[in-house]
Amino acid sequence: MSLGIAILVVIAYILLTPAVGLAMEGYDRVLTARMQGRKGPPLLQPLYDIQKLFNKQAIVVNNLQTVLVLGFVIFTIFTGCIFFAGGDILLVFFAHSLSDMFLVLAACSANSPYSSLGAQREFIQMMAYEPMTLLAAIGFYMVCGSFNVSDIIAADVPAVMKAPGVFLGYAFILVIKFRKSPFDLATSHHAHQEMVKGLTQDISGRSLGWVEVGDLYEQVQMLAIAGLFFVWRNPWSYLLAFGVCMAIYFTMILVDNVYPRVKWQPMLAYTWAITFILGGGNFLILTMLKR
Repeated sequence: MSLGIAILVVIAYILLTPAVGLAMEGYDRVLTARMQGRKGPPLLQPLYDIQKLFNKQAIVVNNLQTVLVLGFVIFTIFTGCIFFAGGDILLVFFAHSLSDMFLVLAACSANSPYSSLGAQREFIQMMAYEPMTLLAAIGFYMVCGSFNVSDIIAADVPAVMKAPGVFLGYAFILVIKFRKSPFDLATSHHAHQEMVKGLTQDISGRSLGWVEVGDLYEQVQMLAIAGLFFVWRNPWSYLLAFGVCMAIYFTMILVDNVYPRVKWQPMLAYTWAITFILGGGNFLILTMLKR
């Protein structure tokens, strides 16, 4: 990928991602309402909610919380810039982990029992999905011989052909990353599950609006990485990747409305088992084929 094209792609990512993320959130709410037999909100309701947050005054416990929230947003956007510029996929996952740490620290800085509990749960969730994200990066390298996204999309065959187990394991952890049931532990999106918001309990007004914006960028990035498994040098593969991303998103919404939330112990057990069986098994097969 040339420098000029990379710059244009990054600019398009920064400008268009909020609109794509809001469309996904609106689709999520409308589809969830239909699954539950409700009329539900309009498609643009997420946009109205964020506008309302930015019109409110942010009440913060200390100034450090605002700095940490902005750090979360900045590093989340920076992570996407690396990915869409064709950079190192391993660096993408490391930078993404750093952005999550900013949000956890923002919750801890409030010195509130509810925020602290949400931060602890977020740490547990990170322990659950981080091994699989690392295996995903290594899987791309084993299949394509490079960590660079630009080399992965220029491969002769899609990565999923040789790493289907890694793809399925990565798709599984997206349920945690998108905070969907049964693994919605740190920040509940359903009123019947928690009386408080956990991780974002003490973040309000414009600060909470920035958190929502960061979440939009994060969700688009994670789905784009899932689509990367289906992209190769054929230009039509981008349409295939888009269809796969939409299918994954629909499946997560369906799972969110079907399965009740579990405790953190089963979440760790299920996720690590999937990581070991699908990811580790796929690596074992790849290693045997290369001998």
